[in-house]
Amino acid sequence: MDLSILVLFLLANLIIGFYSSKNINSFSEYAVWKRSFSSFAICATLSASFIGGGYIMGNASKVYHIGMIYSFGLLGFSLKEILVALFIAPRMHKYNDCHSVGDMVGKHYGRLSKVITGIFSVLICTGILGAQVSAMGALFTMFFHINELLGTLIGFGVILIYASLGGMRGVVYTDILQFFVLIIGIPLILIFGLHYIGGWEAIINTVPTAHINPLSQHNGIWILLGLMLTFIFGEILVPPYAQRLFMAKSTKQTRRATFSAGVISVPVFLIAGVIGLIAYVMNSTLDPNLAIPYVIEKAMPVGVRGVVIAGLLAVIMSSAAGFLNAAAIACTNDILPSMFEMQKISHKSSLLIARIVSFIVGIGSIVFALSIKNILDILIYAYNMWSPIILIPLLGAIFGLKVNKYHFYISAAVGLMATLIWSFNFHNIFHITSNVIGVFVSFIAFVVYHTFLKSGFVGMNLKIQ
Repeated sequence: MDLSILVLFLLANLIIGFYSSKNINSFSEYAVWKRSFSSFAICATLSASFIGGGYIMGNASKVYHIGMIYSFGLLGFSLKEILVALFIAPRMHKYNDCHSVGDMVGKHYGRLSKVITGIFSVLICTGILGAQVSAMGALFTMFFHINELLGTLIGFGVILIYASLGGMRGVVYTDILQFFVLIIGIPLILIFGLHYIGGWEAIINTVPTAHINPLSQHNGIWILLGLMLTFIFGEILVPPYAQRLFMAKSTKQTRRATFSAGVISVPVFLIAGVIGLIAYVMNSTLDPNLAIPYVIEKAMPVGVRGVVIAGLLAVIMSSAAGFLNAAAIACTNDILPSMFEMQKISHKSSLLIARIVSFIVGIGSIVFALSIKNILDILIYAYNMWSPIILIPLLGAIFGLKVNKYHFYISAAVGLMATLIWSFNFHNIFHITSNVIGVFVSFIAFVVYHTFLKSGFVGMNLKIQ
């Protein structure tokens, strides 16, 4: 019965993908469909995309190993989404002609900055996609007892098909299905898991105090602050989330959808963390990456288990599809036009190129996932490829500052340099990750250059090329 439920779920995704591929006649429709999605659709696709394998299975794994401090740290992500809804989403109307973050950056900083943004878009999407690939491999290993790579290829094959064929339309429609499955499936794991171990008292009596109360850990407050900052800056305005901000019918709907998605993420992250504690009670010698699959295997009855496995697979597939689609769009829209005469390529050829790129990025993500074992660690490595380089100049433009191309070059270069230096020499100081340091230094460089430019110390009347 469990296998039948899972097969039906996978088939439903494929059917939606095939249906969504109809009537897509241009790259613009492939990238953002017709910019006519409702608030609910945007909320569902945002939630399904960022509540991925890293934030569920990776979260539970870290809590199992270290404690709830990782779940509380993830609330920095929820806060970030709420702040985006309040301060960034209302300003997205001026990007209604954009298909990617590269288009947004290129509007203000020129063609080369668009290409650079496209390159880093592909890198971070491949890295975060790798986290989902890793989670999928762990899932198939636990439930079906097959080789991790083979399980990954089976599950990922379905994603490649519907995401490549249906584009953003296919991703959003499958995300809506996956959203309903995951918001039912994840709480069910908690309910049955608590029942299996005998309730919350079993956690209190078995789990070390430091696992439950982050502040009881040595330097707990600093670790928590560092984690929150990491997740606040880590995925802010990454390609698939930014794309969804100019896909709704109005900025009002975008703001409402983004705020709702941020609020929904709070209980989901905390539930995933508690499931990690339940796994610890059940087996304190388990491989941490198998925390959630282990609870499902031991605590869930037949039938319900199939729904929950489908929910867990939905978590992984939705996020993977979003980042796969965003990487393909960034490569096709931001990078390739500067290398080839893409303007002369037909709409049909552009669609084919985007679909081919999807497969190439998928292969890259598998390699990335196999080289780093912990799912949440993959996410943190991937963050170094985005916010220290792209975030500050992008925010400066969104908030209406008068900028030129050197704002981008200087802040991006300094942010990347600071990230690399901190990664290799100071990464354990104060438990602050390199992407946070990179963002901070990038911000300082941006402000200093902007101040000197306004004061007349840096050139006169620099124009965007």
